[in-house]
Amino acid sequence: MASIGVDIPGNGDRRIENCMEKLRCVVERITYQNQETGYSVLKVAVKGYDDLIPLVGNLLDVTAGSVLLVDGFWKADAKYGRQFIAQNWEETMPATLYGLEKYLGSGLIKGVGPRFAKKIVAAFGMDTIDIIEGNPGKLLEVRGIGKKRVNKIKDSWERQKEIKNVMLFLQEYGVSTGFAAKIYRAYGNESIDTVKENPYKLADDIWGIGFKTADTVAEKLGFGKESFVRCRSGIMYTLNQLADEGHCFAYREQLVEKAIVLLNASEPVIVMTMDQMLKDQDLILDADKENGDAIYLPPFYYAESGSANHLRKLVSAGSQITLPLTLTLEDIAKGDGIQYDEVQLDAIRKTLESKVMILTGGPGTGKTTVTKGIIAALQASGLKILLAAPTGRAAKRMTEATGLESKTIHRLLEFKPADGYQRNEENPLEGDVLIVDESSMIDIILMNSLLKAVPAHMRLILVGDIDQLPSVGAGNVLRDIINSGVVPVVRLTKIFRQALSSRIITNAHRINAGQLPDITTRKDSDFFFIQDTNPDHAAEQIVDLVNRRLPNAYKVSPTDIQVLAPMKKGVVGSGNLNTILQAAVNPSDICLRRAGMEYRLNDKVMQIKNNYDKEVFNGDIGTIEVVDLEERTLSVRFDDRLIEYDVTELDELTLSYATSIHKAQGSEFPIVVMPVLMSHYIMLQRNMIYTGITRAKKLLVIVGDPKALKYAVQNVVTTKRNSRLSDRLMTE
Repeated sequence: MASIGVDIPGNGDRRIENCMEKLRCVVERITYQNQETGYSVLKVAVKGYDDLIPLVGNLLDVTAGSVLLVDGFWKADAKYGRQFIAQNWEETMPATLYGLEKYLGSGLIKGVGPRFAKKIVAAFGMDTIDIIEGNPGKLLEVRGIGKKRVNKIKDSWERQKEIKNVMLFLQEYGVSTGFAAKIYRAYGNESIDTVKENPYKLADDIWGIGFKTADTVAEKLGFGKESFVRCRSGIMYTLNQLADEGHCFAYREQLVEKAIVLLNASEPVIVMTMDQMLKDQDLILDADKENGDAIYLPPFYYAESGSANHLRKLVSAGSQITLPLTLTLEDIAKGDGIQYDEVQLDAIRKTLESKVMILTGGPGTGKTTVTKGIIAALQASGLKILLAAPTGRAAKRMTEATGLESKTIHRLLEFKPADGYQRNEENPLEGDVLIVDESSMIDIILMNSLLKAVPAHMRLILVGDIDQLPSVGAGNVLRDIINSGVVPVVRLTKIFRQALSSRIITNAHRINAGQLPDITTRKDSDFFFIQDTNPDHAAEQIVDLVNRRLPNAYKVSPTDIQVLAPMKKGVVGSGNLNTILQAAVNPSDICLRRAGMEYRLNDKVMQIKNNYDKEVFNGDIGTIEVVDLEERTLSVRFDDRLIEYDVTELDELTLSYATSIHKAQGSEFPIVVMPVLMSHYIMLQRNMIYTGITRAKKLLVIVGDPKALKYAVQNVVTTKRNSRLSDRLMTE
């Protein structure tokens, strides 16, 4: 391939660095990409060079096989050697058979992987593109290609042309071309017109595109800084950001202040926009002179007020379960062979007396034992019991503990992507009692949907540990219900004798009480602390623990070991740990690449957004069992289901060798390794460490700094969430 505009210096050329040149190249592989900044390092093939050239710059979502024309300059880097720094770039058609084969085999076209790309280019040479575009029927001449594949190639090529148009448009306005397929999927052939008309729709409709990206496009399209459509979108974005932080609403002053900073607009314009949005019912005002006016996005307002109304109605409906005359709680205890203490028997008794009840307690306090006793008492009364939990893992664990089928809340409510929850006020759940485990994980939106489906006669028992982290979504539901005082609460505090032998449990309770855990090394313990204050060395230790030391010592697979990090960023954050753990644990070269990330066969992955069509949800962990290089798809095993992903959907998945403690809520793992260093100080809080420790079932290894652990235990300052559920339960 020849360069365009300026000759490319040969290997021995000593030309002055930093002169602007134009480089034509084929992308061989993507070494590194940062999703947030777009910074990328690619290895590219260039005519005249024996070795691959490092190409560096904002090249987000360029795919392997792409042919690029790049404006930039050569730079000698002290650490990495000579690189070509990209300033501007565009994608072009290949000019050689090699480039053409690489281009077609990149997965750009459905039905053409590396194997068929080689066959097609061998048959038609440089006429390949013309054949695919103008006479695709000729592809039948290639051995192995039938009518079905030809049609798939034809459709994919046409679709890809439209996506390319969107890519070129986005490129013009400085937006990552990786969003092109998503935008096209949402708007079809109207994509460009839709974006031109209102670029802020991108932030509303396309997952992964935020207000700031949409704002960049809008600015280049000439939208004014204080235009209504911009200010409206900025206010919506601000409220959604607060919801992501756990808030159900924003105080009026809080919202105005944040919107002014985000939009760099005047206060009168912000207030005027907000008032119009309230009139249009895009926002809802909950006036309160004493506590301050609250402004809600409608879904959160209706979820909060709905949850309060449904719960109060359920409590007031009343009903009492009585055991058969000949049966006592003591008889039940004898029947199931469990020795209940007086507190536990009282908990079971209170359940039978209460329409709605909350059972809470830390690890080792017997929540599962009491739950089993409650179930036995209810069954003795001839009642139909439903069990549920927020996540698949929690539901599975509940099934194993009780012997009864437990479902995720979504499955219990019979969620259908197109129609929503099939179980609701008009079609309520059928049964006498609903027991929900891991209730601290339930956010306000999900709780409202659940309560809608609970009929007036049904009893509701919420089980959970309120000292864990609150829900990932908005609200602090379980704690708010407890604080309201409208529902009886049984709090289990006694640690049972068999649990006292576990240092995981005793140390978790020490931490919860504000005491430092016992970190002395003991043989045959289930709790170990490895001191390491250096993040780089700690990361190496973690890899060695997961890949060698723990599997050898405990005869387990590395995939049975879960690394839990307080945060995503940094050397010992889940992001970097995933990269180095993948390299050590699963060096497979069978993979699909997307935005610089490799998804390898047998990789452990996590779903990071709710996908109702696939029925997989944020936090679900699975294993990649199938990688189809021809079709550019992979399939992930989530428990008993195999779910297929197209390459354009892979941003919904992330590696899960390491994950954040937040994401691990509701899950238990046989062995947990947890870094705790001062580099995580922003996230070091007591409930964070407590939650992480209690995810370990058999063994916990903390790698870190005793000073960081002490800091976390002492740090009880948690961000108060904006919620009025407790007030609504008490006053309405």
